[in-house]
Amino acid sequence: MPPDANVFHVTLDDIRHVLDRRRPRRVEVTADLHEAAVAVVLVPDPQGGLRALFIKRAEYPDDPWSGQMALPGGRRDPGDQDLLATVTRETREETGIGLPPAALLGGLDDLSPVTAHLPRIVVRPFVFGLGTAPDLHHSPEVALHVWVPLAELSAARVTEAVHVRGQTLVMPGYRVGPHFIWGMTERIITAFLDLIRA
Repeated sequence: MPPDANVFHVTLDDIRHVLDRRRPRRVEVTADLHEAAVAVVLVPDPQGGLRALFIKRAEYPDDPWSGQMALPGGRRDPGDQDLLATVTRETREETGIGLPPAALLGGLDDLSPVTAHLPRIVVRPFVFGLGTAPDLHHSPEVALHVWVPLAELSAARVTEAVHVRGQTLVMPGYRVGPHFIWGMTERIITAFLDLIRA
């Protein structure tokens, strides 16, 4: 599939403009729901367009997303003023990247897992733009990171089998070299790409 021309030429200002024009859908948080936030971190690609940051989570037996490709972020702590504070703290802890207020481009719709065995959680994605790709310093929770051009990502959509908790599931996602981006991360990225293509 050829790269998406609209995505190839998009800029950080274009994305800020798109996100400014819409009101993200918010989920009402109840006592039985945990809150979390993730960051779609974008930087200019030397070849044109933008690149997005993905991390691979380290493998831990108690982590339901163990070993999966993900966006930086995590659960809200009681000391976090809001979910924006959560995502900036978690991104700094996991990757060493600081996300200043001026880097915030906007927010995407809240979403929750659709699989019954996953925790009851609502995740809020935020989109950030940085002028250059910063140096990363992985926490023990992060096995590796990749910067993926949005145009390449747009052309990498596939359906593949994944093995989770003894089950084989056929899931939509993005094949990026040896990495398969699926699940909630795929849902966030697909919604984001649909917005910037419009």
